[in-house]
Amino acid sequence: MSRASPISRRRRVSLSSTRAAAFAPATLTIDLSALAANWQLLRDRASPAECAAVVKADAYGIGIEPAVRALWGAGCRTFFVAHLSEAGRVRTELPEATIYVLNGLLPDAAPGYPPGKLRPVLGSAEELRDWAAFCDSEGARLPAAIHVDTGMNRLGLPPSEAIALRGDPLLTHFEPALLMSHLVAAEVAQDPVNAAQIAAFAAIRSAHPGIPGSLANCSGLFLPEAPMHDLVRPGYALYGGNPTPGRPNPMRPVVRLEARILQVREIGPGDRVGYNGRWSAPGRRRVATLSVGYADGYPRVAGATDADAEAGLDRGAALVGGVLCPFVGRVSMDLIVLDVTDAPASEAKRGGTAVLIGDGLDLDEVGRRAGTIGYEILTGLGRRYARRYVGA
Repeated sequence: MSRASPISRRRRVSLSSTRAAAFAPATLTIDLSALAANWQLLRDRASPAECAAVVKADAYGIGIEPAVRALWGAGCRTFFVAHLSEAGRVRTELPEATIYVLNGLLPDAAPGYPPGKLRPVLGSAEELRDWAAFCDSEGARLPAAIHVDTGMNRLGLPPSEAIALRGDPLLTHFEPALLMSHLVAAEVAQDPVNAAQIAAFAAIRSAHPGIPGSLANCSGLFLPEAPMHDLVRPGYALYGGNPTPGRPNPMRPVVRLEARILQVREIGPGDRVGYNGRWSAPGRRRVATLSVGYADGYPRVAGATDADAEAGLDRGAALVGGVLCPFVGRVSMDLIVLDVTDAPASEAKRGGTAVLIGDGLDLDEVGRRAGTIGYEILTGLGRRYARRYVGA
């Protein structure tokens, strides 16, 4: 009896994986044409400044490789990631892109940058000295960004140190390709910290007039002051998040999450649902169970309890037949229970579909109902969903 070749065995594994995806209990649909359109909208708003794309955290959870291909096709040429490993993935897809690594230069990490023509974002005097010394050892003025902290107090040089670098010979040892800072509260247009940061960054730029500048993130693009400078760095809005909270979302939705209903049952008054029985039925109810849980990126506290109901808090929900159906009981690792009493019986049935993100339940609303923000929901969407890319 002949043995199957390795290629035949691989083909069988591939077919098995495809079949498994077709019967997955939940599907995450990612619209790459919407991603490209969102970048183009922000590009036009930022013009004549260049519009980059932040693709850290696996392109905010949608997948770096398909995301950067779509963005490059739309015209994006500069990308920002958080880690060197992410930069390597972008470089594999895009040999000609400009790629910055946001999270600073770790000790002894400098040799990891030149092979991929990657650019560190330097945020301390130590990092500047390390990069300058490394450039000397390589005999080349390699490019890097200089990060200045104008109010976030996470990473970056203090403004006084950044201004004091004017004329410092240290800057002759490498190529300062970008001078950047990060806005603290750009989504709140009236917050006075915005004006303070914009003024501080302008003073720093005046000390280094030859270096291109970058300050605006997604929401910064919509501030009345329009602090575009030479380059803008949108992230969350590219993926459908609202950069203008409290106002209509100008961005197209990029992700849609649907789950199939595993089971529907009737429960009576006082019957409890979920671990520790934190939610009790106020009357006869129909409840449906989905194969999605906190292992898939839905926070445990998105589920409703009796205490939430008494406090008037609206927790997680899904749409079944167009009807908003609240989560009941705590979200568990792999399961969510919905109250589908008001949903059409023709839709709220075994094998029916519940929309967890989409059709008006956007990322920001889902985040609010889960007691968090849309960023966390988006970047936490798990790997167990069947992923379907459209609009490539």
